[in-house]
Amino acid sequence: MKSKITLLLLAVLTLITFSSQAQQPTFKGNIKLDVRESKPDWAPYIRKKAPEGSPNILFILYDDTGLAAWSPYGGRINMPTMDKLAADGLTYTQWQTVALCSPTRSCINTGRNHNLNGMGVITEGANGYPGFSCQLPAQAATMAQILNDNGWSTFWLGKDHNVPETDLSAGANKSQWPLQQGYDRFYGFIGGETNQFYPDLTEDNHAIEAPYGPEKGYHLSKDLADQAIKMIGDQKSANPSKPWFMWYCPGANHAPHQAPKEYIAKYKGKFDDGYDAYRKWVLPRMIEKGILPKGTTLTEWNPMPKDQANPADAVRPWESLSADEKKLFSRLCEVYAAFSEYTDVEIGRIVDYLKKTGQYENTVIMYASDNGASGEGTPNGSVNENKFFNGFPDDLAENMKLIDELGGPNTYEHYPTGWAAALSTPFKMFKRYSNYAGGTDCPLTITWPKGIKARGEVRNQYHHAVDIVPTILEICGLEMPKVYRGVEQYPLSGVSMKYSFDAKPNDPTQKHVQYFSMLGTRAIWQDGWKAVAVHAPLTDKGHFDQDKWELYHVDVDRSESKDLAKQNPEKLEALKKLWLDEANKNQALPLDDRTTMQIITIERPTEEKEKDSYTYYPHTSQVPEAVAVNVRGKSFKIIANVEIKADAQGVIFAHGSRFGGHSLFIKNNKLYYVYNFLGIKEQQLVSTETLKPGKYTFGLEFTKEKAGAHGESIGTAKLYINDKEVAAGTMTAQVGKFTLVGDGLCVGWDSGDPVSKQYNSPGEFEGGDISFVTVNTGKEQYLDLEREAARAFSKE
Repeated sequence: MKSKITLLLLAVLTLITFSSQAQQPTFKGNIKLDVRESKPDWAPYIRKKAPEGSPNILFILYDDTGLAAWSPYGGRINMPTMDKLAADGLTYTQWQTVALCSPTRSCINTGRNHNLNGMGVITEGANGYPGFSCQLPAQAATMAQILNDNGWSTFWLGKDHNVPETDLSAGANKSQWPLQQGYDRFYGFIGGETNQFYPDLTEDNHAIEAPYGPEKGYHLSKDLADQAIKMIGDQKSANPSKPWFMWYCPGANHAPHQAPKEYIAKYKGKFDDGYDAYRKWVLPRMIEKGILPKGTTLTEWNPMPKDQANPADAVRPWESLSADEKKLFSRLCEVYAAFSEYTDVEIGRIVDYLKKTGQYENTVIMYASDNGASGEGTPNGSVNENKFFNGFPDDLAENMKLIDELGGPNTYEHYPTGWAAALSTPFKMFKRYSNYAGGTDCPLTITWPKGIKARGEVRNQYHHAVDIVPTILEICGLEMPKVYRGVEQYPLSGVSMKYSFDAKPNDPTQKHVQYFSMLGTRAIWQDGWKAVAVHAPLTDKGHFDQDKWELYHVDVDRSESKDLAKQNPEKLEALKKLWLDEANKNQALPLDDRTTMQIITIERPTEEKEKDSYTYYPHTSQVPEAVAVNVRGKSFKIIANVEIKADAQGVIFAHGSRFGGHSLFIKNNKLYYVYNFLGIKEQQLVSTETLKPGKYTFGLEFTKEKAGAHGESIGTAKLYINDKEVAAGTMTAQVGKFTLVGDGLCVGWDSGDPVSKQYNSPGEFEGGDISFVTVNTGKEQYLDLEREAARAFSKE
């Protein structure tokens, strides 16, 4: 009897202890000694189920696409899938974004204004103020978290540009990654852009390499569609009654513009008339389709006053271009168009799969872009967009040499500003300009056969990216909780658009106020009126209190062509005050219009303290540039301890790609070092002596001696085998990043796109062992570091 009592007490104590530690509900029933005599209460552990008949949600979000680009809106770029979806649903004409990708995406992710999300700028531009921290606060629960908690499976594919740079590495904090923000699965790239042939891929919480290469037909747009179909198929095979939400974010249409040759060929000659002619051609088509009202007029090229304009955003008149420039500029737009259409066709495979499996009728499909067309190609376009981020000009002769390779793996291109302005017709400016509709007015179609009766109709109601979450929640019969996981939540910034499904095209909008702020540009919309501060981004001009403001009645003047500030001064002053109120309420201050180079070189806190010496080991994942050793604009040394056999070859160290980077490798029993300066030239040092089997300390020393005309570092590079100098020469090095994302630092291989043409990716090291590679940016002499490395060898 005593033993039974003891066992019973132990059982109860164990249950109490476990419940306390796990913070689970205590059992309310009568617990008996024998499980066969008790009945468990499963209620506390049962997850919520979505109501029967709940719809699937597919949100497709392109990058960098103005209102005048795509065929559903009258544009010249053929979008067969979107055309069909528009014919089966609604086309919105006044859907606004935040003029830049990360901020817009944060609005779609949470339903709060971008500054409330801490996303006042792209993640590379975080400046530490609450509205610009690029850290999603706990007060802004994501739509995926709410849907997931209420019975939806949640998937994110493609671009995620909402993770802080310092959180990109394998060992970093992952609280800002998709799986920690309510998504069951993620497959895509984390960062602003990626090479479409050699993408920087992440699956769930870890880095992976692409399943095959471009020589076998790989393109990221195809891969993403394959993965989306697989995820949906997996879910429906295992949980057929469960609805799903998928955020599908292809790399299109962000640079690099890359597409299969057969799609590029479809557009040959389609843009030879130039961007001036395109604007005049597309505007009547947009009016005819009902996208713009009759009487809408074109705005002028280069509308910014000279004392305010950013020269990098200027548009060169088509008539002023040389024959070669016209040929190059036309081809650059052909590639952009091909990239867009090819991606749309791949998305069509997903829609076809939904139809084949009986899911299409009850799937809400939203198809949009995150900001206007991109002007980051400068007035002359580029075959390597990385030059823009390094402040280095393009060279026409150099670009013309690559004209037949545009859109392929050997280019990383971007069209000129003229096409950005044309594809944002009829508005002023383009991406980054939140003050004008050219940066914010973007395509959006919504299709839901079961829930929307209208077919092929236009909706002119004014809405914004913050309105997506309220719309989806209303469709799903859910609400954003006031308290989530113990944290009081920011109220949703938007309103639901669901009313517009059954509205008439020109019925009044149910939205009343929306502020805009980006990189020093700003505006405020209220009930059909819009006040605009005349300020350009990234100019470092400041003096925001001295800016001129313009006033537009956009309900009747959609292109923002008639400034009514002088006729309505009281209206303008009221809107200016409203902007300041909204900015304060949404954490949009202080304003920041510093240049790209100033912003990306801001010192930011990291988990690891900056030091002079970093050591890396073989067979690890690539180390993202944001957390790798920074050699930009500095003298540096690379030391590698390597034991080789007779047949040794491959990459010892690599960082970057063919569009900018450096690599130390063995080929034909010789030691090579290549610094590929912005894809312009492979600067090469090669040892004269033949390597024999044995233990070596290989090294490279670059000594910066001066800055070039565009800030680039110029100095002397020396290649070493042990303590012997075996080659030397003058070298030019970058001061800006090698890439925005991907192609990180690797030891024993080269990720993605190879730095040098001397080997093929991944160029894995074979025929020996790499002990470690150390990169030093301090003042230590190379020979002292070499001796230290040699001593390390002696201990092995």
